[in-house]
Amino acid sequence: MYINPAWRILTIGDGDLSFSHSLLKNYRPHVLTATIFDEYSSLSAKYGATHFQQLAAQGCKVLTGFDVTNNQTWGELGKYQYDAVFFQFPLLSAFNSAEDFKQQCLNVSVNTLHRRLLRTYLLNCFDYFLDSHGAQLAFITSKDVKPYRQWHIEQSLTLHSDIHYLGSMPFDIEKFPGYKIRNVDRDKYVKDTQGITYVFSRRISSELEDKISKPNYLGEGYCPYCRVGPFYTEQDKQHHLASKKHQKMAHFEQQWLDDVAQFEQ
Repeated sequence: MYINPAWRILTIGDGDLSFSHSLLKNYRPHVLTATIFDEYSSLSAKYGATHFQQLAAQGCKVLTGFDVTNNQTWGELGKYQYDAVFFQFPLLSAFNSAEDFKQQCLNVSVNTLHRRLLRTYLLNCFDYFLDSHGAQLAFITSKDVKPYRQWHIEQSLTLHSDIHYLGSMPFDIEKFPGYKIRNVDRDKYVKDTQGITYVFSRRISSELEDKISKPNYLGEGYCPYCRVGPFYTEQDKQHHLASKKHQKMAHFEQQWLDDVAQFEQ
């Protein structure tokens, strides 16, 4: 992951604030605002308030009880202040009960619910958080394993928008000493696995051009949903399209297309 110290940075849903703390300590961005989904009391009970206090002591604004999908929780966070926004290893909050799960997944899968979260994050980044005269960059870092890669982050989130997927770069947690990836609503940290940072902008180019790339599976002759190919014969392609793996991903994609269309009516 590339960090320009001249950037004004906003972090979204930073669990125990260890990413923001490491970012501030090791990269010293021009401005840093950190947000967490938990209220302060919950943060303190689950993780302790050390990072909160250290960030505040260094002049970093920290907003608690912040839900990127609900502008009623944004409080004093103004419009168009930042050059870059970071959402690290996003996950939905845990379901409160089996009934809550049934209600939220009444007509859609958890896959679609996560895509809703990430699409809303991107739309709000460019409508409310990013300075149109700044670097105009939104980052999503996620694990490169199932079920996260099944969200099809590269192409599905920007449908019917003017937001561009610019490319991705590896996320190396070793470059952020002290950072622990937290599970949502849990007090334990997640085992480090390979992460990918996806980069989005309303511009078609950025200062990251020599640091990011697009994978081959987004090119012609591949199946971008399943990340396989290239297909050298039509028979190979049809064999893949008939496979259970592809049928599952195609179901996710169709459900997502229907969901986006429904919300845009």
